[in-house]
Amino acid sequence: MSDERRGEISRRGLLQGAAGLSGLALSGSAGLSARALAAQSASQPNAIQRENAREGATDWQLTRIRLDRSTGFRSPWIEGYCSKQSVAAGESIQIMVSTDPARKFKLEIFRTGYYGGRGARLMTTLGPFDGRTQSVPQPGPRALHECRWEPTTEITIPADWTSGVYLGRLTTLPDDAAEPYWQSYVIFIVRDNRPADVLFQCSDNTWQAYNRWPSDFSLYTHPQGGQGPWADVSFDRPYGRQSQYTGIVNDPLSVGSGEYISFEFPMAYWLEEQGYDVTYCSNSDLLEPDRALKCKALLSVGHDEYWDIRQYRSVEKLRDAGVSLLFLSGNSVCWVSPFKPSSDGRANRIIFRGGPYGADYTWGKEREVQHGPFPERGPDEGYLMGSRNIRPVNGGGDWVCTLPEHWIFADTGMKRGDAVPGLIGWEYHGDPPTDLAGLEVVASGTAWQGGVTPQQWTATLYPGPKQNFVFNASTIFWAQGLGRPPGHTLPWSHWSRPHGPDARVQQITRNLLRRAVSGR
Repeated sequence: MSDERRGEISRRGLLQGAAGLSGLALSGSAGLSARALAAQSASQPNAIQRENAREGATDWQLTRIRLDRSTGFRSPWIEGYCSKQSVAAGESIQIMVSTDPARKFKLEIFRTGYYGGRGARLMTTLGPFDGRTQSVPQPGPRALHECRWEPTTEITIPADWTSGVYLGRLTTLPDDAAEPYWQSYVIFIVRDNRPADVLFQCSDNTWQAYNRWPSDFSLYTHPQGGQGPWADVSFDRPYGRQSQYTGIVNDPLSVGSGEYISFEFPMAYWLEEQGYDVTYCSNSDLLEPDRALKCKALLSVGHDEYWDIRQYRSVEKLRDAGVSLLFLSGNSVCWVSPFKPSSDGRANRIIFRGGPYGADYTWGKEREVQHGPFPERGPDEGYLMGSRNIRPVNGGGDWVCTLPEHWIFADTGMKRGDAVPGLIGWEYHGDPPTDLAGLEVVASGTAWQGGVTPQQWTATLYPGPKQNFVFNASTIFWAQGLGRPPGHTLPWSHWSRPHGPDARVQQITRNLLRRAVSGR
C-alpha cells in the first residue's frame, strides 16, 4: 500500500502510540475527579467559564420568519451575509443586508453558549438602519451566485469578545405599528490564537455546499447533476432555509444560520455548560496547522463533509504532533473542496466539489466513474479518521456498544449490545482500514436507508504517536446526545430520530475529552 493510502502516517509512530495506550482500554475512568475539576475551575476559571458567568439573553431566537412561497429557500423581506467566515478581535467584518420592500431594521449580535441555560448573550445592538433592496445576482459561470451588496455596517471586534459562534439577528422596524416585523440571522465565528484545551471546528464549508439561496442553487442542484464538479458556491450570499434536505431538519426558525443551530449548537452549548476550555474556528482557519497546534484536541462536529486538501494535510500534522482528533461527526472528509477567492480578491470565499477523498478506494472509485472526471483526488480518509464514507452513506439507526471494556465506556454502565436510540444519522462512517495499527471498533451496528435498506456503520478509535488518539463517532447526530439548547429542533433521518441528551453519550464525551486534555 502506498504512503498516500496510509495518509502518510508513520507506522512506527502508531505502534509506539499503541504501546503507550496498551492496557488503558481496561483502566477505567482515570484522571481528576469531578469534584477536583470543579474545585480547580472555581479557583482558576478559564475564558469560557468567565464568559458564561455573564447574564444570558432572554430574547435572542427568531420569532417571526417569512419564506418566499415560490421556492421556500429565502426570506427576501430581510436577509444578509457577512464578509468573512471568521474574524479575530481587532479585525473588522462587514455585514450586508437587503430588505424587500425597503424597511428600517436593527441588528442585534449575540454570542451563542450556555449562559445558565439561556443559550446566548447580547453583545451589542446596532441601528436603526435604512434598509434597501439589493439585487439578486444573475447566475455566473458554473451557476455561481455571488452577491456584491453594499455593506450596511462594519464592526471592529472588541478585545473582550470571547471566541465563539455569533448570530446577528436582523429585525425589520415597520413604519406603521399595525404592520408585522420579520427576522432572519447572519452568522460568523470569532476566533482567537490563545492556547486552549479544545478547538471546535465549525463545518461551515458544508453549510455553504448545501445552501440553496436564492432559488435552489447549491453544489447539489447544477443541471449537469448533483454530485459532479460543475458548480461553484459563494460565501457572499445569505444562508437560506437550513439544509439541502429539509426533511432532516425542517426548521425555518434557523434561517440565516447555516447548519449550526441544527447540528453543532447542541455540542457548543454542552461544552460551555461543562466549563471546558474551548475555542472556535471555521474550516478555512485550518488550511494551516499553526492555530490548532496550540490546542490539545480538535473537534470535527456535525456534518463536516467538505475539506480543502490543505485542511486534510494540516489535520494530519496535528495528529502526528500529538493533538487528539475527535470526529464527532458523520459524512466527514468526503469531498475535496478547493477554495477560490471572491471576485474582489478576498481569499477562501468560493468552494466547489473538486473530487472524492478515497479516490483509489471502492466508493471513491465509484464516484469518479459516475460523476467525474474530477480535477482533484484525495487520499483515503479512513487513514485519518479511522473509518470511511461508505455507500449508502445516509440512513438512521441506533448507536450500539460493541467493546464495553474500553476506557471510553467507563462510568457509562453500558454493556455489549446496549444502544443509544436513534443516534445514528443522517449520515455515518464504516469500513475501517484493517491495517491501521492499534485501531479498535468500539461501537457498530446497522443503519437503515429509507428505513429498510441496511448498511453497516462503525465507530472507531486508534492511537496517535504521542499518547494522543483519533476517535470517530460515526454520526452527524452525536451532538444531539449532548445538549438541547433553546432554539434547537431535533432532526430525524430515514424514519429514525435521536432522543436528545443522553447521559451515556455525555459520559463517553467526558471520557474522551479527559484523556485528550490530560493524557490520563
